[in-house]
Amino acid sequence: MIIYNVTINIDDDVHDAWLSWMEQTHIPEVMQTGLFIQYTFAKLLSRQEDETGTTYVIQYTAKDMANYEKYQQQFAPALQAKTRERFDGKFVAFRTLMETRG
Repeated sequence: MIIYNVTINIDDDVHDAWLSWMEQTHIPEVMQTGLFIQYTFAKLLSRQEDETGTTYVIQYTAKDMANYEKYQQQFAPALQAKTRERFDGKFVAFRTLMETRG
């Protein structure tokens, strides 16, 4: 299985609107692509001393690399653009890719 991990730190002044939008709009749109079989949405509890905002991790699980690559080519640009349009300058995101073992 392939895990597409998105870590996002969101500014406090838009936190509630962002959280609602993620849960009600963005994550459902990602899942509606049919390319992921499940997801986990979690809030990070540990923080760095100088960290501001709140950090979340969304992990989307794909059956294989082909599904992940199809998502990246056909859906990710538009979905990420929607996030930028709505919350530009209010978040920092980084993405990683993992493969489960066993």
